[in-house]
Amino acid sequence: MHDIRWIRENPAAFDTAMKARFADYRAADLIALDDERRAHVTKLQVAQESRNSASKEIGKAKASGDEGAAQAAIAAVSELKAFIQSGEDVERQLTAALTDTLAEIPNIPLGDVPVGPGEDENVLLREVGEKPTSNFAAKEHFELGEALGMMDFSTAGKISGSRFVVLQDQLARLERALGQFMLDLHTQSHGYQEVMPPLLVNDDAVYGTSQLPKFKEDLFHTNDGFWLIPTAEVPLTNLVRESILDNAQLPLRFSALTPCFRSEAGSAGRDTRGMLRQHQFSKVEMVSITRPEDAPAELERMLECAEAVLKQLGLAYRVMTLSSGDMGFAARKTYDIEVWLPGQNTYREISSCSVCGDFQARRMSARYRMEDGKSLGFVHTLNGSGVATGRALIAVMENYQRADGGIDIPDVLKPYMAGMSYIAGPAE
Repeated sequence: MHDIRWIRENPAAFDTAMKARFADYRAADLIALDDERRAHVTKLQVAQESRNSASKEIGKAKASGDEGAAQAAIAAVSELKAFIQSGEDVERQLTAALTDTLAEIPNIPLGDVPVGPGEDENVLLREVGEKPTSNFAAKEHFELGEALGMMDFSTAGKISGSRFVVLQDQLARLERALGQFMLDLHTQSHGYQEVMPPLLVNDDAVYGTSQLPKFKEDLFHTNDGFWLIPTAEVPLTNLVRESILDNAQLPLRFSALTPCFRSEAGSAGRDTRGMLRQHQFSKVEMVSITRPEDAPAELERMLECAEAVLKQLGLAYRVMTLSSGDMGFAARKTYDIEVWLPGQNTYREISSCSVCGDFQARRMSARYRMEDGKSLGFVHTLNGSGVATGRALIAVMENYQRADGGIDIPDVLKPYMAGMSYIAGPAE
């Protein structure tokens, strides 16, 4: 959520930011809405002052025995009261119109974000690790999983429909192992507090993290008013909603392993085979709540935490700085980590780490007490995948596949797999 006062004071900077976002919003239009609201509020204040003065005149007129003047004052008070009552309704409508418009405007990108409309303008930050080499043609994860009899899309289709999968036996255990490994890494080595949050949240929660109102179609909604979380970012960030935090409490760092649910409304025809784009998937999420001055360094730290997962798994990856047009709605700057998939012979996103400034905090009324102990400011929020366990499973399967269709287990996962070294191929 944007601060209309900042827009009034920085109209040129706002317009430049919206051009970089390729978003059709102008400061002049927003200021005009705010001017209309302010002008009406001023009329209401004048009317309230006039009503107060007229009310006093009633008493004076009655005390002096001037019944005509008393009746005139009574009539004036009645007329002003009716205007104020209707005017308060108009004020609520004008405030709602401004708030609703502000709620649909994307966040302002930081100055070092590359400007461009889409992924073609993303900038490579670094490549890490060596891509595996083999003397056989690498298969995609679904070819491996189906041949093993442990990845069943057909039965999932009968149970739920498209974009679902049933994992069985050792592949089910391998995905569970990945999630547990990641969560242990973040909580034991990276200082995140483990949380087991609700998977069903209310309107205020998804509004607070900016999924509503703009991305309603991307969410699953229940008949009794709940939303299934698209990411644990939603409940984790809302842990501080309507709070005033002490300066000494910050930063707060939370992590959770949860199922996530997305309608994939805009992905018709994309990644229809396999597990890359599912309605239900698991993910380890990281959320940080910081002071404004600490947020840039926290983004770099969060990125390192996500990278550590892939380094320990021995997976090659690259880090991309997203362009202004490719970033998420609430982000001011985003890094994507893309893991190498030999079966596809390309990199695919496995993590996204973003700093949101006070954009979400304003919607959640999440504040902190500054160092002077008196002044209040909005916290800054960050979120990142640490990482998506389903995509990590895909990456492990494709990077550790054997010629016989079996899959070697990365060393770091063996303690979570009862010491198992590999998943035997179909012929074994």
